[in-house]
Amino acid sequence: MRKLLPYALCLMPLVSNPAFAGFDTNARSAFMIDYDSGAEIYAKSADDLMPPSSMLKLVTLAVTFDALKSGELKMDDKLPVSKNADYQDPNWKTASKICLSAGQTVSVHDAIMGAIVLSGGDACVVLAEKLAGSESAFTAKMTARARAFGMSKSTFGNSTGLPDPKNLMTTRELATLATHLISDYPDFYPLFATRRFEFNDYKSDWCVTWGQSHNVSYNKILFMMPGADGLKTGQTDAGGYGVVASARQGGRRLIGVINGFAARDHDQLAREAKKLLEYGFATTQNKIFYKPGDNIAKIPVWYGRSDVVIATVARPFAVTFVTGTDLSTLRILARYNDPAIAPVDAGAQIGTVIAELNGQTIARAPLVAKDRVGKTILFGRLFKNLMVLFGGK
Repeated sequence: MRKLLPYALCLMPLVSNPAFAGFDTNARSAFMIDYDSGAEIYAKSADDLMPPSSMLKLVTLAVTFDALKSGELKMDDKLPVSKNADYQDPNWKTASKICLSAGQTVSVHDAIMGAIVLSGGDACVVLAEKLAGSESAFTAKMTARARAFGMSKSTFGNSTGLPDPKNLMTTRELATLATHLISDYPDFYPLFATRRFEFNDYKSDWCVTWGQSHNVSYNKILFMMPGADGLKTGQTDAGGYGVVASARQGGRRLIGVINGFAARDHDQLAREAKKLLEYGFATTQNKIFYKPGDNIAKIPVWYGRSDVVIATVARPFAVTFVTGTDLSTLRILARYNDPAIAPVDAGAQIGTVIAELNGQTIARAPLVAKDRVGKTILFGRLFKNLMVLFGGK
């Protein structure tokens, strides 16, 4: 069934061209979306697989957050540091690190903060070895998590983003990852806004000295742009400079990803990310039509303990606009099977809400059941069949 839904028309234009003119970057790949609507605001080679450098650590962190949510890890757990994570290993000579020593322990909290703020690859190795026994085994967990997020292209050769031919991601999939980190881990996402982290458990004099000048986030956009609160930078010779950035202004959030950027340093990278996000905020707006829990449609239920199920959305349903678009033909519709068949579980998809402009679908989201509707007992179903047989409903 197709039902036209009432809505308050807001005179803001709609994003109709995801790669519209007006912004350019020398980055090999870039991508920007509105967090609420998912609308593409800017795209440049967004589906090209490239080395993600330390942005790959976001996948390691997602797996770690899963372990914290399930109780497999606790923030104050102490994890052993193996030789693979020792600062004297050649892998860490020029790489980002906390500066750990084999034989010591590090708390889960400090490992996470070290990975986020200091881009500590040694911290990622510690987490990987704890959760999977080895870093190579941990990549299977990374792959499973990425696929569950809908990231079908990304591949992983380690937990850190250090050069490996298997480390490949797209800017589109990095934006997908950022969306899930924000929505799925609300208790942990605020950690990405941390500007400074001082690790206070060094086991060598060299690391003590090193730590005095390595305690500020590489993600310089946190210092440059109001509302910026994440997420991660990366840099390797093969991948160039890259960043997954997010900022919230005026109650609206944008996510921008840059990779393969030719920069002098992280400050220049941050200025490019700031320019991308500011462009999105300045030239687009969005309108939220429905929020989770809103009663969007009443769908008849066959064989249900209730005659109807209320359809709502699991996430805000929003449409993103660009200045100058004629909205006179904008329509919001609900599409669903009539009737639904009991039982219907709360949260189960029972239809789709769609925004159409000039007959073209420009946004869609699942309609889900607000509450559970159980199935009637056998006699109830027989009575329903008799009613239908004799002309009832």
